[in-house]
Amino acid sequence: MPLLYCYYGDDFTGSTDVLEQLAVNGVPSVLFLTAPTATQLARFSACQAIGFAGDARSRTPEWMSANLPAIFNRMRDLRPAIVQYKVCSTFDSAPHRGSIGRALEIGREVFKTKTVPIGVAAPHLGRFLVFGNLFAAAGGEVYRIDRHPTMAHHPATPMHEADLRLHLAGQTQLAVGLVDLCAFQAGVVREQFRLQAEGGAAAVLLDGLDDGMLEQAGQLMWELTQDSRPLFTIGSSGVTASLMAYWRSAGITAAEAPSLTSSAAKQILIISGSCSAVTAGQILWARRQGYACIELDAAALASGSGQAVEIATGLALAGLRSGRDTVLYTALGAPTGSTHDKELGLALGRLLLALVQQSSVRRVVLCGGDTSSHAVQQLHLTALSFAGILAPGAPLCRAHAEEATGLDGLELVLKGGQIGPEDFFGTARQGNEG
Repeated sequence: MPLLYCYYGDDFTGSTDVLEQLAVNGVPSVLFLTAPTATQLARFSACQAIGFAGDARSRTPEWMSANLPAIFNRMRDLRPAIVQYKVCSTFDSAPHRGSIGRALEIGREVFKTKTVPIGVAAPHLGRFLVFGNLFAAAGGEVYRIDRHPTMAHHPATPMHEADLRLHLAGQTQLAVGLVDLCAFQAGVVREQFRLQAEGGAAAVLLDGLDDGMLEQAGQLMWELTQDSRPLFTIGSSGVTASLMAYWRSAGITAAEAPSLTSSAAKQILIISGSCSAVTAGQILWARRQGYACIELDAAALASGSGQAVEIATGLALAGLRSGRDTVLYTALGAPTGSTHDKELGLALGRLLLALVQQSSVRRVVLCGGDTSSHAVQQLHLTALSFAGILAPGAPLCRAHAEEATGLDGLELVLKGGQIGPEDFFGTARQGNEG
């Protein structure tokens, strides 16, 4: 079966967001968490889409220069029609951390894509791009990203500029163009993209406001593919949605999406390293429902304190063994001190591994994009596959691992800080079967 699509997710939560888009549109797919062997690839040979989960969102440009070329070359060798560097739909990044501009430079060089289409809009997540300016929903309202109550004050990569051409100008000297709303309304997307490319644009942003615009963007990207090498593109899961919409209309994939549900779990464990107000609201909801909610000492865990680990493990096991759904969290909203980003994520991952191996819990929710990326790597899983719908952007996934680890078949939800309604943990526990 020909490989249609390959993607690298710059964090783990975003990687599962794409996995969900593929699955609900009937495209067989798998997300690898480590570099797959030939045997592992053969196990998933029926897949039409392959993902690679990474953590470039929390890395420096120097790390990208040292590591992304090998990853991109591996993807190129699989000979998909399209390769995507998947970023968050809030586009939060900076010159020194998670530089999308640096990823653009490396991708153009490896894939020889002269002009890279960039699709950021993801209407299904409340993310919109209008005349190159990014907007995102929060609390029932839509904000320009530099006025967003959370993303404008993100502790690691605050968004201070809504015009993504200006935002990218701080990360790369490459010229970035735009196919705007008017071009989509006039039906001249391909012509405007060509004009931008002929004018020297190394990348072109694609406005996005609704599903119809996404389908036009998907058609453009598909028409830009060549038999000789993959088309390189950058964007959110809106890129995936764009391709799915066009592939359905063109008969490349099934016209109707399959019905995918998720069943209830006997018990659930939630571990949160998120600083988001959305996640804070979800934790408070869980507390009102009687979940065992345990605040962790983030600084002590990040420092490697054995006593902090012992205390956290004991409290969590007590909650789980009492039969209660259990939440471990490091913050309720914005932290008062350092976020201890990577170190905390690694510590939470080791804590999760110990809890899964010492309890009977088989469904886990990890909250926080960077936290999840670092934490999941401590589980040494091979891959994830889609297991069911919960809420847009946070699917239920099934872990694939060596049998000796005891983690094969573990159910995981990787939830970005901004994702999900207040009662999301209840949905994650109960599933959505009618």
